[in-house]
Amino acid sequence: MRRACSAGSAIARTISFAADAYNCWTLCDMTETTTDDTKYPLTAPQDDNRRGSMIGLSLIAVVIGIVTGLGAVLLRYLIAVIHNLAFLGEFSFHYDANLPTPPAPFGPLVILAPVVGGLIVLWLVRTFAPEAKGHGVPEVMDAIYYRGGHIRPAVVITKSLASALSIGSGASVGREGPIIQIGSGIGSVLGRAFRLRSWQVITMVAAGAGAGIAATFNTPLGAVLFAVELMLPEFSARTLLPVVLATGTATYVGRLAFGMEPAFLMAAHSRPDVFVPLSVDMLPLYVIFGMVAGVAAWLFVKVLYGTEDLFESWKANPYVKNMAGMLSLGILMYVLLLTTGQYHTESVGYATIEAILTGQLTAPGFLLLLFVLKLLATSVSLSAGASGGVFSPSLFLGAALGAAFGSGLDFLFPNLGFHSVTFAVIGMAAIVGASTGAAITSIMMMFEMTGDYSITVAAIISVVCALGVRRRLSDDDIYTTKLSRRGAHIPRERRSHSFSIRTIRQLMSPSAGIIEKSELGSSGVVDTELGKERVYAVVTEGRNVVGIVRVHPEDPTKRHGPIIAPVGYAQETSFLQRAMTNMADRGHSALLVVPEGVQPKPENVIGVLTRDAIADSVLRDFRS
Repeated sequence: MRRACSAGSAIARTISFAADAYNCWTLCDMTETTTDDTKYPLTAPQDDNRRGSMIGLSLIAVVIGIVTGLGAVLLRYLIAVIHNLAFLGEFSFHYDANLPTPPAPFGPLVILAPVVGGLIVLWLVRTFAPEAKGHGVPEVMDAIYYRGGHIRPAVVITKSLASALSIGSGASVGREGPIIQIGSGIGSVLGRAFRLRSWQVITMVAAGAGAGIAATFNTPLGAVLFAVELMLPEFSARTLLPVVLATGTATYVGRLAFGMEPAFLMAAHSRPDVFVPLSVDMLPLYVIFGMVAGVAAWLFVKVLYGTEDLFESWKANPYVKNMAGMLSLGILMYVLLLTTGQYHTESVGYATIEAILTGQLTAPGFLLLLFVLKLLATSVSLSAGASGGVFSPSLFLGAALGAAFGSGLDFLFPNLGFHSVTFAVIGMAAIVGASTGAAITSIMMMFEMTGDYSITVAAIISVVCALGVRRRLSDDDIYTTKLSRRGAHIPRERRSHSFSIRTIRQLMSPSAGIIEKSELGSSGVVDTELGKERVYAVVTEGRNVVGIVRVHPEDPTKRHGPIIAPVGYAQETSFLQRAMTNMADRGHSALLVVPEGVQPKPENVIGVLTRDAIADSVLRDFRS
């Protein structure tokens, strides 16, 4: 207890220090010189000039990693308590999901465990946080792309309890989805507590998601790639550093609690020469399996959302539908226990994955049966209202399908030395990569979760082929499908555009000098276009800069359109990206451009950068 209190005090001190340090750095870095001359002060309001120091963001990311890592530890202990009560009738924190659950002392009454857990979960979600329903990752993506990274604090607590109840009571869902949503919620709450800008809050949300994956699976590199591939709208040093710090910190916390071992152990087995070294004539084999895995991933997505539609079309009380779905899960896992000695489809399914990877399950027919049953169990669990992820079920499906494929090859060609374990690992990467759209993440995470790097080339080929087939069959993956069905589309491709690295000098319009506002009478208004060339004059009123106005290139007394305001100053050598950030922060409609090293005064203005010029530059870049 003393150690726990000490740890809690240390965390509190860390958060307090981060807050103080961030506030200090923010105040020191938030100002930007707009003018040192009081003759022509700008009248434009400075709406939002918050600046987040990278050091301050890094400190917040470390705090997110610590809190998320502790959250992952507490979630696993909470799952253990609920699981042991539901299946063993005892209160205990010890639960190794990689080992088969012993037969419950309750006999057939164990089929009621998912029912009781499901009813409590449904009440929690409907009462406190509807966003906590389902597998969580789509809600995080929706928060990133549509809500500025805003995730309600209630989601963190509700998701923790609901997911622990779902997984612990036997629903066929994973624990990575919950901890992703929990970590993202922590990142969102801290980001808004420190009054970060929108992109910084989104970065903290992605950092929390990566931290959750890292702490759950002990996969720091895969977690970083997960955040980059699926969460971050922007990939740059300023977004990558906080993600790396959060995932690294969370991994360290997870290892302190659960050790350094990889998530799964593998049986020692010899690999045929078609893997090491790579035999060119066997390349079609990896392609064929990748195509099979791609169809399987597409089938997973279709069955999951088809089952969800089936439950939604059923005109019955939500609690009745939940009871029916969870009762079917309980019956299924109990029948499997009676016939095979294990529950198999219950909970995260790591015990069955471990049995496949250690060579205990090799019968192709039985493995394909497990694939079908797990697919149905996961679809029913989520459709009936369970709270949990789809990553672990994807691992299960990939291991079962890959092992069946490898065992089939071994049966047909016994002299080549094919082994079910080899293709099980490839299958895990292929199904995860194809169903989630995170190809690089799936490859890296399989290596980190199994410690096996010898099948790199085979895994890469199969994953790429699987992803290609799934995309051919369906544009959306298992995460974006949920959002697309309600009209919230997520970009599937990210492209770096060159307009952001152009300098202001390349885009600015020429300046025609200074005009007093009193000189702009209504008789001087020109209602027709002034030609393609855009020339602007700085409008002043006494000692104040009012804005700019478009004028005739040869006769500045003629103007077109109203005064454009508010305006700010910028140097001609500044990059467009910085100018756009400043304009967005301060609400400027245009920037007065001055040479580098020259005082920002109206008489020194050599050009004007307007929002129209920026828009034209962006459109030109898209056409290129």
